[in-house]
Amino acid sequence: MTEINRSPATLLDVAREAGVSLATASRALNGSDRKVNDSYRERVLAAAARLNYSPNLSAQAVAKGSTNTVALLVSDIADPYFSSIAAGVIRASDDAGLVVTIAVTGRDSARELELVRALRGQRPRIMILTGSRSADQDNEQALVDELTAFEANGGRVVMVSQGELPFDTVVLDNYEGARLLAHALVDRGYRRFAAIAATDALLTVKHRLGGFRQGLAERDLAITDEHVVRSEFTRDGGYAGAMELLDRGIDEVDCVFALNDVMAVGALSAFRAAGRVPGRDIAVAGFDDIPTVQDVSPALTTVHVPMEDVGELALSVAVSKRSGDATTTPVATSVVVRESTPQR
Repeated sequence: MTEINRSPATLLDVAREAGVSLATASRALNGSDRKVNDSYRERVLAAAARLNYSPNLSAQAVAKGSTNTVALLVSDIADPYFSSIAAGVIRASDDAGLVVTIAVTGRDSARELELVRALRGQRPRIMILTGSRSADQDNEQALVDELTAFEANGGRVVMVSQGELPFDTVVLDNYEGARLLAHALVDRGYRRFAAIAATDALLTVKHRLGGFRQGLAERDLAITDEHVVRSEFTRDGGYAGAMELLDRGIDEVDCVFALNDVMAVGALSAFRAAGRVPGRDIAVAGFDDIPTVQDVSPALTTVHVPMEDVGELALSVAVSKRSGDATTTPVATSVVVRESTPQR
């Protein structure tokens, strides 16, 4: 019996199969600017298909200085906010002929820096960093240094966050969205508020809580520090935060603002477990408008962020920008009122 060679086909194998030179095979497969005769190109592509040839992206990266890869860093891929942004990046990357690699930071600024350093070694064409910026100035400066070096070597960087760093940024208007949410809740008759927030080390938290407080102040209302609890930016964090509010005694509170939707979903479960019916006994609002919140009971009032559009926009900024100063591309948010905050 003839032994089958199961080792991966090489570019040289493709060239021999097609009956062309190694250089011609390389130009036909790797998108070289040098013209390849159409008949030769067809022979090379057919040979590559027969041999199930896959390009060596690492070798191409060394030769070209980068790959056709987009490195996307997210805080939590299980969070629908980030998975929806990722879906937009992936869809736009498919259209551009690019491949997306996803890395998860866990909302840890030191881990984010480690990942950027590691990903630079893989020579992606583009890095997209999503999620809140940190208040840790030393770490942020180290990140700027890494990303600046990446761009100096021909890479492209786009942030989806606050416009705090000197790179092209898609900016979500967290402050204004939260301010307008406060107005909408007051207009529906609510007057006594509590909030479930994460740490102020995340600028998203500072902006959302700050905007909400500003919106209340514009209606001559306030939220006391006693009624702001800190927890993880997760569903379980929202549950724990709501339980902490109940332990503190919030009988006078008529509406709770959770700073993102997954926390709000956890809060709904906690209030229900404690015998308080969300939407009837206590109102709950969130932020982001992840798909899930239309289907929970009661459907959640929130601030809509067009997350998939944001992902597509981030990739578009990366592939279209050639040079010049860093740009800021704002994305508007809007309040969506649902059954979790009925008119009082």
